[in-house]
Amino acid sequence: MTAPASAIRLLIVDDHPLVRDGLRLRLASLPGVASVCEAGNADEAWARMSPTPPASPAEAPNLVLMDVGMKDISGIDLTAALLARHPDLRVLMLSMYDNPEYVQRALQAGARGYVLKDAPAADIVSAIQTVAEGGTYLSPAVAGRLFRGQAPRPVLTPREAEILAALGRGHSSKQIARDLDLSVRTVETHRQSIKRKLGIEGQAELIKYAVEHTGKDTPQG
Repeated sequence: MTAPASAIRLLIVDDHPLVRDGLRLRLASLPGVASVCEAGNADEAWARMSPTPPASPAEAPNLVLMDVGMKDISGIDLTAALLARHPDLRVLMLSMYDNPEYVQRALQAGARGYVLKDAPAADIVSAIQTVAEGGTYLSPAVAGRLFRGQAPRPVLTPREAEILAALGRGHSSKQIARDLDLSVRTVETHRQSIKRKLGIEGQAELIKYAVEHTGKDTPQG
């Protein structure tokens, strides 16, 4: 019998087989869950979302439980890529980290929730059900740090803020060095410091952050 359109078709994306096994066993029996499939990396996730031959809309995953920290790609980056191709997909981040910057970046990428791996099983179940119903879920510990200011945003120095703003305008390190009368090496050192403070890994992520935040709420020293 075909599952109702509202049924949860869950895809677990995590590079630890034991984690996937435990989650699958716990979640497959939940009311409203029609199917559970797994992916251990980005390629497997794409294959599950766009199988060959193609699955019918009633069979494709409609909710992803996404690990934040994977070896081949950030779960946040994979979330953004999946949502660009499957905008109706709902993504719930699963993480060991309650860093507010990670949470903010995940939500900016389009995730509907963020739950900690060490949360009680009941919280993970509640998070899945909430996101499946169109809501947003944050683990209590995550919400506390995000909204009660227990972990203030890292403060950039005036020079770092100046360089971040220039990156947001599309300037290269060479151009920034020329405009600010600095060496290219010094500009690159500042870029590394900015990424470290903001919890950003790749250059593309840094540029995206700069474009989205400079001129609005760039942290100043």
